[in-house]
Amino acid sequence: MAELGHGTGAKAGQKQLPLKVQLRDDATLDNFLALSGSQTLVDALQCQPGDGGEPIIYLYGPPGAGKSHLLQAACHFDGADTLYLPLSDLVQYPAEEVLQGAECVDRICLDDINAVLGIATWERELFNLINVARERGCRLVLSGLAAPRALPVALEDLRSRLSWGIVYRLHEGDDKDKAMILQFRADRRGIALPQGVANYIVSRAPRAMDALLEVLDRLDENSLVHKRSLSIPFVKETMGW
Repeated sequence: MAELGHGTGAKAGQKQLPLKVQLRDDATLDNFLALSGSQTLVDALQCQPGDGGEPIIYLYGPPGAGKSHLLQAACHFDGADTLYLPLSDLVQYPAEEVLQGAECVDRICLDDINAVLGIATWERELFNLINVARERGCRLVLSGLAAPRALPVALEDLRSRLSWGIVYRLHEGDDKDKAMILQFRADRRGIALPQGVANYIVSRAPRAMDALLEVLDRLDENSLVHKRSLSIPFVKETMGW
């Protein structure tokens, strides 16, 4: 858990806020199942830090589509000084303090920009940050709920800056996709999750992907404790369904 600031620590003399921002250990590109053509986005994120990488990548989609996962994954790159800012958690802080010196890192990931749109100070500071970051060669990854043209932006110059880079749309996925993601994540943990069991979980659990992964966490823990495989009877017993 790192204090709000640069991925390798704030620069000398830079003011830091007391908020703690933590990257999830499991939020990596290797742990992301690319569906619905999103492999091109994963490739762009992997190539972004290098020569010829995209200066700005903007991705949008509904909650549960994987935006936060991908932005945090972009901050797990070895050898890069990165900064992840979940703006929905930071909107109550002064924009100039949150973004102070941010352009000094290699890559900035600004998650959920919708949370700060319509606030004049935040929009102005974001506009300035994008301009300075581009001049200094700092890469930007931004996420929102809608494409730049559809965002509730008051400062039109900011809207134009948000459209400077490439724009990707992420889909939440249907029940079949969610079952595939559950099986993929289970396999990454070394757990056998049969197709029928994955389908059953999706049919009974809340549809949000975060909630489905929490179910997988609980099943994983209980299967280790009781030394049982993931079957429909075990899922029913564990989850009380």
